[in-house]
Amino acid sequence: MSASRRNHVQISGNPDGPPMVLVHGFGCDQGMWRRVAPAFETTHRVVLLDHVGAGGSDASGFTPARYANLTAYARDIVEVCLELDLTDIVFVGHSVSAMIGVLAANLAPERFAQLVLIGPSPRYIDDEDYVGGFTREDIDGLLENMETDYLGWSSVMAPAIMGRPDAPELGEELTASFCRSDQTTARHFARVTFTSDNRADLPRSTTPALILQCRDDVIAPIPVGEYVHAHLPQSTFVLLDASGHCPHLSAPQETIAAIRAYLDA
Repeated sequence: MSASRRNHVQISGNPDGPPMVLVHGFGCDQGMWRRVAPAFETTHRVVLLDHVGAGGSDASGFTPARYANLTAYARDIVEVCLELDLTDIVFVGHSVSAMIGVLAANLAPERFAQLVLIGPSPRYIDDEDYVGGFTREDIDGLLENMETDYLGWSSVMAPAIMGRPDAPELGEELTASFCRSDQTTARHFARVTFTSDNRADLPRSTTPALILQCRDDVIAPIPVGEYVHAHLPQSTFVLLDASGHCPHLSAPQETIAAIRAYLDA
């Protein structure tokens, strides 16, 4: 099976423009970029994809052993880029896919020109002299709740992750996205995501990066974004006025403007 078919790759925009690869976060699929991607179609070749187990991907290739860490998902990204012969890539990754983008660029630095990291976190669990936002007990409880009542967990967590109580429809959309996900695959991806520690991968990066940080983000609080900025060479940090963890949904125009300003600069 081709990498493009496996990851349900969809291409639009300017065929002569530099490629912009947009990759979704946990519990989502490529449809979550619908408010951002069209803004770049006149200037870029826009490439959307789904992680294995999400959206329109071919889940037959999923095994827990193969996808035991985030590097496996990064290899999928690199395989798509090689198959499509993409170079000078602008990679836009949300949440866990921000770190997956760093890993992909470390695997094939000659392919990537710039990274845009929305709400990145190299480690979600607090450590000595490191604030990740969660204790080990928090993460154990989160994963246990997903195991025992995934749909109930989704209905509670999605609105909190969205962080926009003034716009409940956004939380409802994220809840619906979580609930559409295959529960077995989603629980596995969540365990890999929330127990990973990729701090050592940050200083190895040679790709310039924009870090977009939201206010009041329960998944990746401001100290996490500041840590990524401090340890990721050639990085630029922008604190958005948007709140929550999903500015591409809740504040698409601000997100577009920040990305465009970075690319233009």
